[in-house]
Amino acid sequence: MQSSDSADMTRVGPGTIMGTMMRQYWLPACLSSEVTADGDPVRLMILCEKLIAFRDSSGRVGIMDHRCPHRCASLFIGRNEQNGIRCVYHGWKFDVDGKCVDMPSVPARMDFKEKVHAKAYKTYEANGLIWVYMGENQASPPPLPEIEATMHPDAEIWCLQRDCNWLQALEGDIDTSHVGFLHVGSIEADDLDEDHPMRPTVLNRAPEYEVAQSDWGVMYGGYRPNDDGQMSWRVAHYMFPFWTQTPNNRFHTRAIARAWVPMDDEHSMLFDITCGVDAGNPAYTSTLKDGTPLFAPLEYAPNTTDWYGRWRSPDSQANDWAIDRESQRNGTQFTGIPNITMQDQAVTESMGPITDHSFENLAPTDQMIARVRRRVLLAARALANKGILPPGIEDPSIFYRARAGSFLHDPNDTLANAYEAALAKAVRWPEQVEAAE
Repeated sequence: MQSSDSADMTRVGPGTIMGTMMRQYWLPACLSSEVTADGDPVRLMILCEKLIAFRDSSGRVGIMDHRCPHRCASLFIGRNEQNGIRCVYHGWKFDVDGKCVDMPSVPARMDFKEKVHAKAYKTYEANGLIWVYMGENQASPPPLPEIEATMHPDAEIWCLQRDCNWLQALEGDIDTSHVGFLHVGSIEADDLDEDHPMRPTVLNRAPEYEVAQSDWGVMYGGYRPNDDGQMSWRVAHYMFPFWTQTPNNRFHTRAIARAWVPMDDEHSMLFDITCGVDAGNPAYTSTLKDGTPLFAPLEYAPNTTDWYGRWRSPDSQANDWAIDRESQRNGTQFTGIPNITMQDQAVTESMGPITDHSFENLAPTDQMIARVRRRVLLAARALANKGILPPGIEDPSIFYRARAGSFLHDPNDTLANAYEAALAKAVRWPEQVEAAE
């Protein structure tokens, strides 16, 4: 990748072409549980902007620039009270829309609060997630993307901060050939039940691929023969602007969506959202045939109130991601790192805050990564140069056509046919679930 292409794809601040494209979409900002009525404000870093989130006395959520528009003191240290956030410096108070509703330090005859607004963004709350729209047209934001997992009222959501650029974090999700090594490199097929979704990967660690452009972004199918004569497919997606759907679920019964929200150029926040009718996400909760957990649970460090203080792991580059060399040597874990998410965390953070793309040598098994980079870059430049809106802004329903996971199918069929057949059998939210109730 040329240095100019790399810079355009990894820089997300105001005025950059990638940051401008991402600001056309609703973005996950925080969990509903992170803000309480009249509770403490929360610092958020999104697209290189320092923001605060708060829930007012009526339950409405505000997300705004942390600086008071009077003298730029931080509203993070403000008082969240009586349906507004009050700056402690001079008492100016702002509602969730950024309107100044009180200016007590200014004599009444000189009051000009109707002319002052904090920089506030539109928010939307649903199903445990708070969204923010940071685009220029705050008066008329686009509709929310119809991403299946985000539409379920009982979706499971967890977050994790990663110390690297959004692109390399996301690319770990669309690189299926790493799974046979990074995650299950020490496991043999006989260690797993015959219907385990990881078993075909263990049987064949070098899959073939089909990659195709889609309305919502790019999709791939990694395929390998199963030992029962069928073809094992692992289908996954990139969805604009920074969403992935990974293939480590059972396709027919569970939906997943993972947002890699750029905090700034060198930090990302993952929102992992799943829903379905089975007993959980097999990738995280499944076991070996003898009942031994496949992976250890994810652990968190205590949250702090600084800009990078939320949803962090206690392990990082500072302690080599707690790698256990003896575990690596004796085959307990191929990596020596027991949690599947931290295995990804270690390799992507080890690349540095922003990968030197000129140093890479992409392989045929990296075709999904190459296609996604090209699709994203062309869309961002089309918006910047021609004003062409990227996919999903005008028609958010396109995202609902994306479903990821593993399934078995006729070995003589194409990706397109295999995908449509699997989609027809899948239990979808909300369509089929609501129809059955």
